[in-house]
Amino acid sequence: MDMQMEFIRKLPLPIELKEQFPLSDEVKRIKEERDAEIADIFTGKNNKFLLIIGPCSADNETAVLDYMHRLKDVADEVKDKIFIIPRVYTNKPRTTGLGYKGMLHQPDPEKEEDMWAGIIAIREMHARIVQETGFTCAEEMLYPANHRYLSDLLSYVAVGARSVEDQEHRLVSSGLGIPAGMKNPTSGDIGVMLNSITAAQNPQRFQYRGWEVKTPGNPLAHAIMRGSVDRFGRSHPNYHFEDLENLAAAYQERGLANPAAIIDTNHANSGKKYLEQIRIAKDVLYSIRHSDDVKKMVKGLMIESYIEDGAQKIGEGIYGKSITDPCLGWERSKDLIKQIAELV
Repeated sequence: MDMQMEFIRKLPLPIELKEQFPLSDEVKRIKEERDAEIADIFTGKNNKFLLIIGPCSADNETAVLDYMHRLKDVADEVKDKIFIIPRVYTNKPRTTGLGYKGMLHQPDPEKEEDMWAGIIAIREMHARIVQETGFTCAEEMLYPANHRYLSDLLSYVAVGARSVEDQEHRLVSSGLGIPAGMKNPTSGDIGVMLNSITAAQNPQRFQYRGWEVKTPGNPLAHAIMRGSVDRFGRSHPNYHFEDLENLAAAYQERGLANPAAIIDTNHANSGKKYLEQIRIAKDVLYSIRHSDDVKKMVKGLMIESYIEDGAQKIGEGIYGKSITDPCLGWERSKDLIKQIAELV
């Protein structure tokens, strides 16, 4: 008996989609300039502090664009100290495989899955953000094979806590050409995360999208500290000074290029209590002052933020409120960005 898998339709190749929805020279120039500045931050040539901030999931193009325009105004105010990379996550990992999987699957969260429409919707939304705000964004690489649909638009990729042990995620990260943040696994084992960074920083040869490919290695692969969950399901933070000192020492032992870390202020670090992100962000900034090694290593923060505080169920219809993890609302987010700019 053959596989029990129905082949619905063949999706377009990334090259076909890029030809169908091409980018202007202006968009290409913006990405090139931003990529160069972000690389300088990771390699220590530029002292700006990174903020990877935005909704848990980018579920609604109108609300996401509204948020990005607001973010742009604040970004301009703090641009001497802070470099903002918006989170525009259009595919969401679901631990049980059930529930809303992001705009890639469902361009409309209240309708059925339609991946053909989803692939076009996410490309068009990312392109609109660059055109209208000059931001190039961050995505989670949930499906390595899908990265090519957006590879000419993104400036940052995160590999999630459940994907970080996966061989394909590690190898594809070695050929991205932009920073790849490797989250610590949910167990909290930083050795697993550092193995992932090592794999991504080295040249690799493997099978990808039906091709045999080789990569030069990605020297901008780095750590994202997101807290852990123990066997009883309790959250444990890993943003404290001792955790960061320990990571800096582990980096040194491994001799990896550009030792860098982004601290995720939500997830298991906050126990998903979204308001804790404000306190955690400040805590990390105080830790940086106590050690040169930690200061050099911590390049920025990852914050989940949207227009309205908290989260809602799909179908409640509250504009700009997360339908996945709870997020910090816009007013609090704006104040926090300004406070971070004063503290760095």
